[in-house]
Amino acid sequence: MLLRDKLWRKAAAFMAACVIGGFLVTGLLVPAAALGSSLAATSTKLFEQLPSVLDLNPPARNSEVLAKDGSVIATFYSQNRVPVELEQVSPFMRDGIVAIEDSRFYEHGGIDPAGILRALYVDTLGGRQGASTITQQYVKNVLIQALISSGRADEVKSSAARTIGDKLREMKLAVSLEDKYSKDQILQGYLNLVYFGNGAYGIQSAAKEYFGVPASDLSLTQAAALAGVVNRPLYYDPITEPGHVVARRNEVLDQMLQQGYISTVQHDKATAAPLALNVQPTVQGCAAATSPYFCDYVQRLILNDPAFGADETARRRLLYQGGLSIHTTLDPDLQKVAQGQVNASLPPADPLQRGAALVSVQPRTGKILAMAQNTIYNPAPGPGHYTGNFALPETDSRGKPLHGAGGFQIGSTMKPFVFAEWLNSGRSMAVRLDGSVRTYKAGFPWKNSCGTTAGSYDPALGQTPLPNDDPYHYYRMSVLEGLYHSINTITFQSATQLDFCNIQKMATAAGIKDGHTNKPYDLSSIANLIGTQDVAPLDMATAYATFAAGGIRCRPVALETVTGPGGHHYPVPAADCTQTIDPDVAAGVTYALKPVLTKGSGYNIPVNKEQDIFAKTGTTDGHTQTWTVGATTGIATASWFGSYKGFGPEWANEHITINGKYYAGLDGANIAGTQWAHLMNAAAPKYPGGPFPSPPPSMLR
Repeated sequence: MLLRDKLWRKAAAFMAACVIGGFLVTGLLVPAAALGSSLAATSTKLFEQLPSVLDLNPPARNSEVLAKDGSVIATFYSQNRVPVELEQVSPFMRDGIVAIEDSRFYEHGGIDPAGILRALYVDTLGGRQGASTITQQYVKNVLIQALISSGRADEVKSSAARTIGDKLREMKLAVSLEDKYSKDQILQGYLNLVYFGNGAYGIQSAAKEYFGVPASDLSLTQAAALAGVVNRPLYYDPITEPGHVVARRNEVLDQMLQQGYISTVQHDKATAAPLALNVQPTVQGCAAATSPYFCDYVQRLILNDPAFGADETARRRLLYQGGLSIHTTLDPDLQKVAQGQVNASLPPADPLQRGAALVSVQPRTGKILAMAQNTIYNPAPGPGHYTGNFALPETDSRGKPLHGAGGFQIGSTMKPFVFAEWLNSGRSMAVRLDGSVRTYKAGFPWKNSCGTTAGSYDPALGQTPLPNDDPYHYYRMSVLEGLYHSINTITFQSATQLDFCNIQKMATAAGIKDGHTNKPYDLSSIANLIGTQDVAPLDMATAYATFAAGGIRCRPVALETVTGPGGHHYPVPAADCTQTIDPDVAAGVTYALKPVLTKGSGYNIPVNKEQDIFAKTGTTDGHTQTWTVGATTGIATASWFGSYKGFGPEWANEHITINGKYYAGLDGANIAGTQWAHLMNAAAPKYPGGPFPSPPPSMLR
């Protein structure tokens, strides 16, 4: 920069310091230099000692959660701001803000002595006129933003509380800023930072908020209206005070005409135009998300992970102020189908208050493709309002909250893990067992090499004998038939020959765990063989995906990438796909579960059976919880329908009418099976399944 310009700015700075200091101290319109050389020298020294470095940290900006196709699921912000380049701002806006806020912006060196003197004169006459340049306003906003971003918003001073020192500091910083940055850079920073009311920070958010257009498309009348708002956003509120805004807009247009930015014809046409708002309020957070429960899961993944900050406060600040682009695995087309299905199963406000959920993952990648439930994401009391996520366990592996419901009793969807251990122990699925055995006395010698297993079905103790859902299946049959017909007595007979510790290990290897504690599935009670413990639907989908993937278990993942401004990449959890189950065992399980859909407990589920597909149904006591879980090689889905309110008789799904249809006893193949089938049918073209490998002949003999 030319030496002459630097000297001019230093002179201007000295003059401004003297004027401000002299006027504010004496209350008189007297130049400070007239008060003596001592005061002038003191003012100069004071000004030179003020800080001159302004840290232009990026302003708080919106974070976006994006679906697989890049569409926006949700936006998070503490200040609704989307920074843009100056070239992306309408010329009318650039000219209008300069005309009304700082007509000498391109002439002064950061502070405007002439403007200060003019403001002092107007003030002495009882008027009101500001003297801050755009550069000074920018400095002031940067300092305020720095306090807010560091969690010190309570230290932001009101206009009345600001001291002479505050104002002189801002003037010194303004002069310094002009030495370092061009006028266009300063104007760009100002337009991205300034507040336009109604939660809109920066010109891009304001343009979309009030007129539904990007900043680049603002017309003359729209730009003039917004340029007028920044002076007093509450008084010039376009929504509540349109009359004030039109009057102020016309002042802006007058200034633009006087300063040669627009012609008389443009001026007259614009001043005669209506305000013509097209208010597009921006809503943020998961309550406004297209997929609110998945959004909440993503939010918890960020808030729980040390990769995004030292503690939850820092992570929340990053999420709401850091401008993150959070790319997720969610397939919006599949999600739309899933949401439609669960809502069709039972509308959110239905007085029955039953829950419905669907969650899908991709085998061999662990990617979560859909996550939907039939409640309204709202913490306020109301019909169908519920913020817990049916798909999730209560906590993550670190014990941090996930807002999960903690799972539900899984019923007979547990049986494939017992069957898998039967095969894993070297036994054949063709072995025939006695399905008529219904009594197991207390003290029966169940084997558990890593704990103890107890329980009984003993009429001598007043207990009900072990029941099957079908009264015609108490006979000798193969273990294979016992699985696809879901025969409890066959599952128990097979377990008499197995180590419960190994059954537990098989379930863990597939991916299931206690939905409340994250501990391994508890097999200390024999009743848990048929699913009396709570498991989250996401874990059930993961476990069945393990079978579909030939025994390769992948941790479920929701995050693809997380990037910050400037392209900084944050680490995200990996699927860590690992061969946890013998491929032959997995092949045996898929082989045995395919007949469920053709001649077993799910024969009436309306899924496309021309594809290679398997499933297992599950129903608990009282028909309270019902499930269908199944997969192709392309996608695995857990479907649940049941009670999330309690377990008493009032929540049993017996002799009940749901959506106009009567059920003597709701079964897993009914509502859960139907919504599962529709989702799987919709997914097939995009996630086609290939043939499952055949199990070795030894498993079939």
